Amino acid sequence: MAEIEVQTRKWGNSLGIVIPKKIIAQEHLSENQTIIIEIKKVPDIKTLFNSMKFTKSAQQLKDEMREGWE
Repeated sequence: MAEIEVQTRKWGNSLGIVIPKKIIAQEHLSENQTIIIEIKKVPDIKTLFNSMKFTKSAQQLKDEMREGWE
């Protein structure tokens, strides 16, 4: 089983992906073959950091960390 990262492309009213030639050869794929594709969306870094909620300011966190260094 191969795992690759690809980008979606507009294809008419749909989205499509291209399977690289290297993977086609490695997996012995041919035209009109049925395959199963597992989709895992790569999280956007902006979305990831916006989901974090801090109850203290950055200065308060730094002050608490410095207390532990003494």
